[in-house]
Amino acid sequence: MSESYPPYGGQPDPNAPWGTPPGSPVGQPGYGQPQGYPGQPVTAPPYGAPVPPPQKSKKGLYIGLGIGAVVLVLLVACGGIIGFVALNDEDDPAPGPTTSVAAPDPTAASPSTAPQPGEPQPDNNNAVTAQSSSDMSAVCDGSPILNAAPYTSPKGAKVLTFSNSPDRPSSWRSESFGYGEPYYARSTEWEKVPVIGCLTYVEGSEGPGRKCDYKDSSQKTVTIDYVSSRYTLTFHNAKTGEKIGDGGTINAPATRCPSFIAYNRTTMKAYASPDDGALELALGKFTG
Repeated sequence: MSESYPPYGGQPDPNAPWGTPPGSPVGQPGYGQPQGYPGQPVTAPPYGAPVPPPQKSKKGLYIGLGIGAVVLVLLVACGGIIGFVALNDEDDPAPGPTTSVAAPDPTAASPSTAPQPGEPQPDNNNAVTAQSSSDMSAVCDGSPILNAAPYTSPKGAKVLTFSNSPDRPSSWRSESFGYGEPYYARSTEWEKVPVIGCLTYVEGSEGPGRKCDYKDSSQKTVTIDYVSSRYTLTFHNAKTGEKIGDGGTINAPATRCPSFIAYNRTTMKAYASPDDGALELALGKFTG
């Protein structure tokens, strides 16, 4: 009996007497042929159609996607927390201690720079307002200090003392002595001082001094005439400028060359300072 086969690629006849083509293993379809159950029609791929590759497992892909989703959720959650903290830190800061400070009134008078209401004012257009201890020397030039401490009595009063020099008669420098005595006033206590002592150089009182040798800035030896002289001491009410006492004559001895000296480069002279011992006795007597 002759065997008939369907055309290649055609549908097999289920009633045909033929079965598995010769040479094919029984029960096993050829490579690339679709599998089927016995008695069911099987469709063969058309001639020349590509055979689809075997499907790969997607288990690894699903695991990777799951891990990525978890990481994304964590980043979003952490980012939300960080953003919330930063937003709260900027928009709603934690309250802290505060201090209220009133702005100074530019029209208000400071008690240290202006006289108090009701206090008698000197009838002097040259009266000044002091801002430091050096300003108090204006009393020795005839200018009262408007904001000086009021003077009531010499007893126990604090005193600031100033002196001039032959080279600079209108320039007054502070004299410091009597540390620890009741009349002694620090430069920072000038607002508590009601009395000013003025040491005025006596014209023509220059006496014999001595020659003192020093090294100048170029290390050259210079000889200075260190000159003695005399001063008169007077006490004044700082607030009114009036004279309230006389301290007598104070010598300025030039018996020894000082370790430091300020001299006139033109005259090559330097003047001795008033004697501290004599000043302490005079102020102790006036305020005692």
